[in-house]
Amino acid sequence: MEKFIEFVLQFGNLNKQQIDLIVRKASVVEFRKDEYYWEAGKIVRYIGFLTDGVIRVFYYNNKGEEITRYFIDENHLILSGNMVDEIYKPSEYLSAITDCKMIIFSKQDWKEILDTVIGWDSIIQKIVTRHHSEKISRRSELISQDGTERYLDFIQKFPTLVNRVPLSFIASYLGMTQSSLSRIRKNIL
Repeated sequence: MEKFIEFVLQFGNLNKQQIDLIVRKASVVEFRKDEYYWEAGKIVRYIGFLTDGVIRVFYYNNKGEEITRYFIDENHLILSGNMVDEIYKPSEYLSAITDCKMIIFSKQDWKEILDTVIGWDSIIQKIVTRHHSEKISRRSELISQDGTERYLDFIQKFPTLVNRVPLSFIASYLGMTQSSLSRIRKNIL
């Protein structure tokens, strides 16, 4: 819980009563490797903050192949939809690549925090903006790069993930086959 509060305080100020409310509304959950945080087509009922581990965001293409869209690592807020009240059914899956620990809030508790803590919406908007900027900078150059450049860029932008994520997931994220990625890695080393 301490990690979450420290993270939030980077984006705004909270007094002790506000922090106490947030702590009371939070729960800590653990997901084992390969368990889902959410699944496509199923209603998302929680807001989460990943404190430990790595989650993969993926979907199935029209050929039934898993396509990795993104990785979420520690200190990332996982929101569901644009509005707290909205019923959100994602088109993607979020699955634990490693054992994970999260701070979660029910949507009702999150709404209560939003309604009670002055400035909470501003803090969350700043977090969302930062995460969105990170995501864009991590993905934007992939289109124009060759395979080697994509992999080297991945290593630079996700330095903590290279040894924690299976090669098949990295290859999918980079838009190549696992054998192509293996050749690239062999040539680099």
